Amino acid sequence: MSYLQQFMSNSVFITALLGWFAAQVLKIILSWDKKLDFKRIVGSGGMPSSHASFVMALTMAVGFESGFDSPLFAISAVMSFVVMYDAAGIRRSAGQQAAILNKLVESLVKADRPKTEKRLKELLGHTPIEVFGGAILGIIIAIIRHA
Repeated sequence: MSYLQQFMSNSVFITALLGWFAAQVLKIILSWDKKLDFKRIVGSGGMPSSHASFVMALTMAVGFESGFDSPLFAISAVMSFVVMYDAAGIRRSAGQQAAILNKLVESLVKADRPKTEKRLKELLGHTPIEVFGGAILGIIIAIIRHA
């Protein structure tokens, strides 16, 4: 079996990808406002957190495959908590700062002057509820696939 075949048949990896994909699809459905926004499939921010779903599906799959008392599970769990903390904390703050900077730039630029700069991306992080929702989704997907 080639390395690519081994990689693509890795059930832990596939579970993590399914966690991410399910969260992204749910974002499209939950943000549906009379038309589908397919940019949400790759976008960050929103409910549920695909970061949280991705890492929690990975962590739970590692637990089911290697044992919840294994060093691999411990490493995965710690990294998952770092990712989720970052998504709800640091990245969310960066998005809030981007929103303030965008408003500041807009108030300084006159309406008749052409805008040459792009707006900063504001939807970067997640609220704690969005992270929690993503984590629960990831756990559910791992349980369905491995329990």
